[in-house]
Amino acid sequence: MKIEQIYTGCLAEAAYYIESNGEAAIIDPLREVNTYLNKAKTAGAEIKFIFETHFHADFVSGHVDLAEKSGAVIVYGPTAKTEFNCHVAHDGEQFRIGNITITALHTPGHTLESTTYLLTDEQGKAYCIFSGDTLFIGDVGRPDLAQKGNLTVDDLAGMLYDSLNDKIKPLADDVIVYPAHGAGSACGKSMSKETFDTLGHQKQVNYALKAANKANFIAEVTDGIMPPPQYFAKNVAMNKGDVARIDAVYEKGLKALDPQRFEEIANQTGALLLDTRDPQTFANGFIPNSINIGLNGQFAPWVGALITDLQQAILLVTEDGKAQETITRLTRVGYDNTIGFLDGGFKCWLNAGKEIDTIESISAEHFEKAVNNHEIVALDVRKPGEYEAEHLELTLSRPLDFINDWMNEINPKETYYIHCAGGYRSMIAASILKARGVTNVVDIAGGYGAIKNTDLKRTDFACPSKAMKV
Repeated sequence: MKIEQIYTGCLAEAAYYIESNGEAAIIDPLREVNTYLNKAKTAGAEIKFIFETHFHADFVSGHVDLAEKSGAVIVYGPTAKTEFNCHVAHDGEQFRIGNITITALHTPGHTLESTTYLLTDEQGKAYCIFSGDTLFIGDVGRPDLAQKGNLTVDDLAGMLYDSLNDKIKPLADDVIVYPAHGAGSACGKSMSKETFDTLGHQKQVNYALKAANKANFIAEVTDGIMPPPQYFAKNVAMNKGDVARIDAVYEKGLKALDPQRFEEIANQTGALLLDTRDPQTFANGFIPNSINIGLNGQFAPWVGALITDLQQAILLVTEDGKAQETITRLTRVGYDNTIGFLDGGFKCWLNAGKEIDTIESISAEHFEKAVNNHEIVALDVRKPGEYEAEHLELTLSRPLDFINDWMNEINPKETYYIHCAGGYRSMIAASILKARGVTNVVDIAGGYGAIKNTDLKRTDFACPSKAMKV
């Protein structure tokens, strides 16, 4: 028996490759399915099943593509309805993969079709569970994504409590928990950085598994949930439908364009210019009206949070050799309309003598001098919880997640000093403001981490008059 967790850090997502006696199964695959096909081919195994724990909201699955290329059967849990052929399992249904058994345990709460898959080894012993978004390490799935009709968040949280207590907690303490996500995912609120654990240890440390009763569980699980990113519902809809094949997306997007053609297509189509280089590299020079979302951060979730139209045409400016990786990561959250990339990157644009723009980026020490010398407007674009934990007294809380909500407060003639925790999100915010006509934006390099080394006055509670209400 072989179990491999395939963890994708930028999405904080875990897919799984399971193999026994020449047969294999994949759980919660990403769009780029060659990873799984190659593993099976190398092992001489046939992919028999593709198990989906639920309709994912934070990424687009590769289940349909993988089924076509492997001949495997797609399996969803009870109540699932799709636009493609799949097997809807009943609660307790068993599936054989070589010498092991997978049992579908219907565990609604995060979503109505959410299902945990229990793996029983060759000796008939319960070995592990693939818990999807039902149970994380240190947390459980948010219960606010599947509300419909008269079904409330509290109703779903109550279902989740029953699922955990009736289906999962009775399992042996040595059963391993393999979740769909780790820290950084928006599918929960306090996930551990660990990506697996024993169920027994989770019973001891996971707040949701220690709740005294259902009422306490509902109160704790629903407390402090941030609104879901705007792309979540759109990804759910895509996962229920017939998703475009990734090969076709590559064919459309991997078109190398010289500067002249790049500029012409940008003008003709109104495409979004997405620059995925390092934030400080971007600040030193970029194509006017470009948006910077660095590939080396949580790229896909921020694309999903900030670009509201999944059909938006996108032109890419990347580091050399990074165009295909960028397209792959865009497809993971449903952005399939890349129409080309700048051949040779920004250096080629410079060599062609094309117009460029810059964003001033200053050190925390220079920021301190600016604060001491005159009155300034400073925006903290971290999440509300980060701001509330500690912030500069002079800053306004303007979370990047909600930039489209607070943008109407911005005065295009004002100068704005912007910081986040380390510099990644502040450059995204600065680039968006610049592209929307705010001429004077100043990024604070190193973010709050660097600011803490100055003598600027800080406080550890939010100022209600300055905190962004979301």
